[in-house]
Amino acid sequence: MVQTQPGTAKYAIYARFEVDGVVERPDVIGAIFGQTEGLFGPELDLRELQKTGRIGRIEIKITSRRDRTYGKIVIPTSLDRVSVAIIAASLESIDRIGPCSAKVTLEKIEDLREVKKKQIIERAREILRKWEMEVSSDTDRLLRKLLEEARGYEVVKYGPEGLPAGPEAGTSDTLILVEGRADVITLLKAGIKNVIALEGVKVPESVIKLAKSKKKVIAFLDGDRGGDLILKELMQTVPITHVVRAPQGVEVEDLTPKEVLELLEKAEKIPGKAVEVSMEPVKAVIEELRNSLEAVVFDEEMKPIAKIPVSELANKLKNMDGVKAVVFDGIVTQRIVDIASEKGITLLVGCRISDIAKKPRGLKIMSFDEVSSS
Repeated sequence: MVQTQPGTAKYAIYARFEVDGVVERPDVIGAIFGQTEGLFGPELDLRELQKTGRIGRIEIKITSRRDRTYGKIVIPTSLDRVSVAIIAASLESIDRIGPCSAKVTLEKIEDLREVKKKQIIERAREILRKWEMEVSSDTDRLLRKLLEEARGYEVVKYGPEGLPAGPEAGTSDTLILVEGRADVITLLKAGIKNVIALEGVKVPESVIKLAKSKKKVIAFLDGDRGGDLILKELMQTVPITHVVRAPQGVEVEDLTPKEVLELLEKAEKIPGKAVEVSMEPVKAVIEELRNSLEAVVFDEEMKPIAKIPVSELANKLKNMDGVKAVVFDGIVTQRIVDIASEKGITLLVGCRISDIAKKPRGLKIMSFDEVSSS
């Protein structure tokens, strides 16, 4: 486990490096700071993060043999998981150390709190075994009662990904989505058992499928930048009906049971975005567009306002406002869908539709044939 000041770091990034030549520790430190500087702005600049204490002392272990240098990098940090993952990935972009070519490979990201918890649990087991040999029968009965109560906090695994979840996540008609295992435990302590963890920014297929079967889906997220990113991803992949956020700068796992219940009572409902588009103007231009490789753009009143070559459609749409629908002689791709979502477009019609992984709420996607037969 990385050696760091108690209570200051939540995670540790471990990476190894190999250099085609002989270098020293200052060369490695210089490469880490120099080649990652400015990649993601001041919020993720390693020098600034170290000044503010969000990143601890960077540990370097280094050895040289046969005109090559090998070593390991350890970076302790108190940042959120998304920021930690970005910094870890940026380390792998380092391709020179000193004057020599180099390769940096991420080994693992360790949750220091989980490591500490495991150590505490192992020690607790030792204490408990010794205690059981010494306590009286009355104390034994009390212990059994406490253990039975603790089972109410037991986390189960859901789906092929083995996602941390409460025992009622699959059966309740309401589903609560949280970020990680610690958040699941926090909600279980508040008596809430219909909860499941995403375990990352990318939404697991098990969660997408499960959420579609529920009447109500609540996103309960940390009050930080990581929570913002996860909410944006959820809104594009899962039928979210309500959103709950921990206070600014607070993580869900740090809430008390009372705070959890109070926040859930105030869950903000996401209004549905109705798609009300007259199809007659669309039908009128479809035959004209077939085999033309052109697109027709409609305004809010479903009046054609522009005809654009399909090859220029993506770039043109980025600079257009007040667009309600787009009909084009091309394939509806994820890129076009993402642009349409950002611009508030409610209808996309193409000659064909590719595999769309993220379909935004409120956007209707149709093919020429589907419109003609409707």
